[in-house]
Amino acid sequence: MHFEPTWIVLAVALLLVELWAINRLRKSEGKASTRGVWMVVIVFVPLLGLIAWALAGPKQIAHNPRSAQARQ
Repeated sequence: MHFEPTWIVLAVALLLVELWAINRLRKSEGKASTRGVWMVVIVFVPLLGLIAWALAGPKQIAHNPRSAQARQ
């Protein structure tokens, strides 16, 4: 079985974007159930799930209160 290097690079890029999106989703504000549904969609429908999440998903990330105090 022979895979084109282009497809391998695209698959790795998609995997990295998925991991970034899941990490960002994990840190976002909102209900845990909603975040869980988004994670399932992103994992099981990778490309369409990422597009849907980018358009309609949670936009705000919870900020660590300790980091805000450290900046002052």
